Amino acid sequence: MNPTQLPAPFRAQMQQQLADEFPAFEAALGQEPPVSIRLNPSKPALDTTGLERVPWCSEGFYLPERPVFTLDPLFQAGAYYVQEASSMLLAEAMRQTANLTRPLRVLDLCAAPGGKTTLLASLLLPDSMLVCNEVIRTRVPILRENVEKWGYPNVVITNHDPEDFDKLAGFFDVILVDAPCSGEGLFRKDADAMQEWSEENVQTCSARQKRILSAAAPLLDEKGLLIYSTCTYNDPENVDNMQFLVDNGFKNRLLNLPAEWNVVAKEIGTTVGYQCYPHRVRGEGFFISVFQKTGFAPALKTNSRPFRDWRPLRPRETAEVRGWLANPDQFSYWTKPNQEVVAVPVALEKALYLVNDALRNKGFGLDLGTFKGTDFIPAHALALSTALAPGLPGVELSREDALRYFKKENLVMDASVRGWLLARYQGIPLGWMKGVGNRVNNYLPKDWRIRMEIKEYH
Repeated sequence: MNPTQLPAPFRAQMQQQLADEFPAFEAALGQEPPVSIRLNPSKPALDTTGLERVPWCSEGFYLPERPVFTLDPLFQAGAYYVQEASSMLLAEAMRQTANLTRPLRVLDLCAAPGGKTTLLASLLLPDSMLVCNEVIRTRVPILRENVEKWGYPNVVITNHDPEDFDKLAGFFDVILVDAPCSGEGLFRKDADAMQEWSEENVQTCSARQKRILSAAAPLLDEKGLLIYSTCTYNDPENVDNMQFLVDNGFKNRLLNLPAEWNVVAKEIGTTVGYQCYPHRVRGEGFFISVFQKTGFAPALKTNSRPFRDWRPLRPRETAEVRGWLANPDQFSYWTKPNQEVVAVPVALEKALYLVNDALRNKGFGLDLGTFKGTDFIPAHALALSTALAPGLPGVELSREDALRYFKKENLVMDASVRGWLLARYQGIPLGWMKGVGNRVNNYLPKDWRIRMEIKEYH
């Protein structure tokens, strides 16, 4: 971006905030933003030799240039997520303040497109429950796609206003509010964010953030953690909301960040948040602060009612689907009204009964597939799941054939094959094919098909 296009009030705000550092900040906005990715620890495939690690996230790495991610089969398979480096500071905040040695109930209240959701999923124990919520319905599909790519079966996807969670008061151990904001920290990556910025919009965002925080606070268990973050710099959206939380019964939790990381502590009294600036770190503008609830949390009534409108899978069907999973005893098996077959982690069943009753628009459980007569049709989500059984029949594809698979073309095999096959690339499952002789039919969902011309990129 051209720093001379900065809105005059924003320029004045940052000159006051940064003083002598403002010229370096302005110069950074004229540079190309760094490119960073975060690995999926359950799908180790990407060679990171020679790549610089993001200091505050062990799975984060910088790339020397931005490749065409769409045409990387490992990206399509969920082996890594393209995430802005500063926002990975959430990983360090969780490690320092949350008890990651026990199962937790975690809510990502403003989740799409899913970067912080997938980061949290990688940090939590398998018996934890992670609820990722997106208010805007049109953003739910990209959230669902990214969650399915990541492949963790303990994630719940919901589409609700924050106030709709009121029946789950005291339910969560950790809540992340990565709040919708004025987007100041994304100016060099997103020209639209700069065009839409105004002082009035900052005040509107600040008021909206307070409403979201007010709805989130009762949902925490006693001594639960609330992590608040934005991709902006201004005080009304950051410092003022820290004070709002302190005024409403929360205790600030301090982080111990090495000085060489160059993250700036922003203080109001004894309350501290942490700000990333693009001239200080290899990343964009990002703010994060951590708070602990001090008030009493009401006890939730235990609900032992099974999932409404679902029926347990029949014994013959259960025997069929168990063979597709690495640890089938860890799940119970259900058929939804639309005939989809779902595996639910046994460790989460009782908690999911409560979520099921409290929320209307949600999806949970691992989608296994459907039965057509006696034939089982496996779901794409099953192929990408970390719960998938190892050693299932499959075909290792070249990069060229893997991209043809993602173009939803049928592939020709050298030998006659029949039945369900996993398409794999560098050992990582991509999706399902079905052998019919020397040809295999491609079962990639239509919505996942890439439309970019492959011949332009090699």
